[in-house]
Amino acid sequence: MEIRKVTPADVRLGMLIPWDVHGDNGRLLARKGYLISSPSQIAALIERGIYQDDSIEADSKEPPSVLRKLNAAQLELQLLLSAIANANATRDTRRRLDEVVRLVVEAAELDADVAIACILHNQTAAYAVRHSVDTAVVAYLIARSLDVPAAMLRSICLAALTMNVGMFDQHERSHASRLPLSAADRAHIRQHPYASVALLRRAGVDDEHSLDCVLAHHENDDGSGYPAGRSGADIPLGAKLIALADRYCAQVSARVFRAPLRPNLALREILLQAGVTVDAQLGAGLIRELGIYPVGTCVQLSNGEIGIVARKGLSSTTPYVDSVVGPRGAPLDVYLRRKTGTLHTIRNVLAANPSPAPLRMELIWGRAASP
Repeated sequence: MEIRKVTPADVRLGMLIPWDVHGDNGRLLARKGYLISSPSQIAALIERGIYQDDSIEADSKEPPSVLRKLNAAQLELQLLLSAIANANATRDTRRRLDEVVRLVVEAAELDADVAIACILHNQTAAYAVRHSVDTAVVAYLIARSLDVPAAMLRSICLAALTMNVGMFDQHERSHASRLPLSAADRAHIRQHPYASVALLRRAGVDDEHSLDCVLAHHENDDGSGYPAGRSGADIPLGAKLIALADRYCAQVSARVFRAPLRPNLALREILLQAGVTVDAQLGAGLIRELGIYPVGTCVQLSNGEIGIVARKGLSSTTPYVDSVVGPRGAPLDVYLRRKTGTLHTIRNVLAANPSPAPLRMELIWGRAASP
């Protein structure tokens, strides 16, 4: 064990800090696992930080976290999409995109329930990037349930991550604006699949299946989509899965101009389009994978307790719920795991985190949700 001063060689942008960092006065500056997201944070750590170097072996025993993997994926994707959108991609862009795909796949494989919960409870990153990662998670999980080959799974994930790069800057602006889209904005949106494919090819992405999924991710089964009006079997399976995931993730995300839709209602809206704009069998697959009450959904139980759907249950209508607020409205110090069904049933789906205190994901999902 040795006390060391933080040096430029110890920290880098996008890194998860492997130790607690303290100042000279002993005050904690950053906890182990904290994600370095700006050059100013690096400068502060180098200027003031010291840490206890226990050993590489001790550090390597830290359990993996879905939340940390997805946050790292979002941070790296932000840099990559910005560079691609501005035609500033570097030679290693494709390799770095594959690394983001790896992080998303590892997160989904580590704990799918936590990955799904992050869509509802980890909405802090820029919308354009967060939405792409969320869509990739859902599309990957549906595709995996259909026994899609591993190479195609990664291809679908890559397409979901990069599908909107052709309107990257506009995507964030429109998300933060209350103003209606102009005619020029609407025209640009309808053409963004073409722009995305052109930018990705320029950046060195040569996965033709992935590029075709990007091109077709706004096409509808009945031919009413864009940009080419493709329909039915002419739309790649991956594009159909991305479209489903895209719709769900967009509807449950908070926007400046509207509140998020409750997850069960978002799924209902999608099912109403089954057999028309949405492939009916794939729509059913989405429900099987997420359940009627997707993990992370805020609910009220029949006994008056309010909680969070923590895990899928034996059926899509009987998930496990962790109660976080008691029947009299007082926050619970210890969350109570409830098996819904006969004794505890779901009375209502709520629009937001019911607890007056910020939800700590790790108290429900353990180390797999550690920040």
